[in-house]
Amino acid sequence: MSEMIPVSAAIVAYHNRDEILDCLKSVKEQTKGVSLSLFVSDNGSDDGTPAAVRAAFPDVTVIENGANLGFGAGHNRVLPMLSSRYHVMINPDITLQEDAISAMVSYMEAHPEVGLMMPDIRNTDGTRQILPKHDPTWRYMILGKFFPSVRTAYCRGDEAMDEPTEIEFCSGCFMMIRTELFRKLGGFDERYFLYMEDADLSRQVRAEAKVVFFPGARVVHAWHHDSAKSGKALKLHLESARKYFAKWRKKA
Repeated sequence: MSEMIPVSAAIVAYHNRDEILDCLKSVKEQTKGVSLSLFVSDNGSDDGTPAAVRAAFPDVTVIENGANLGFGAGHNRVLPMLSSRYHVMINPDITLQEDAISAMVSYMEAHPEVGLMMPDIRNTDGTRQILPKHDPTWRYMILGKFFPSVRTAYCRGDEAMDEPTEIEFCSGCFMMIRTELFRKLGGFDERYFLYMEDADLSRQVRAEAKVVFFPGARVVHAWHHDSAKSGKALKLHLESARKYFAKWRKKA
């Protein structure tokens, strides 16, 4: 790209200082083809995250929220500060091994009909995480926990997806959106504290533009599967699902 397109990226932090530092290091080292502004929105970490980020990366903007606002609200605190063309939401457990952000920008520049997209997301062993999904349903979410065939159908795991593919549900662990569209939608719906906000945003975007899985860019995700391991996280997931289905029931 001849033009250094302005891109912003935000990470919401909560007691994960070392992951945040590793994530920021990889993003800064790998992203060369765009003009990148980085933000960390800290949700009341008590492990010294804000100070550590400022010391290691003085050009990163740190927002101290003072309390755990949740995933979507944490990301929304960055929205008034953005002057970019594209905005990326990045989980702390993401690392880059290539310039995925510039590759995604190039694709979106060539495809103005695309409003939101996700890259090929890989496990630390290099295998693909099956994350591009259909819209959630209770059947998918509950039966998918017990029946691999239902989970595969939900996550489109039987599709090769070797080319850019239009999808319904873009994973929030790494997603790029047109900044003006993100602003128009008002950011994430803050009724969700954690989980389902990415499914909700994907549905909102699809009223305006396409949502796409883009295999031409890869990122690594050290996925923790919190809702499968923690009773508290599972409860949050189910509560968010209840809110999601209540909101979208007339359109489901």
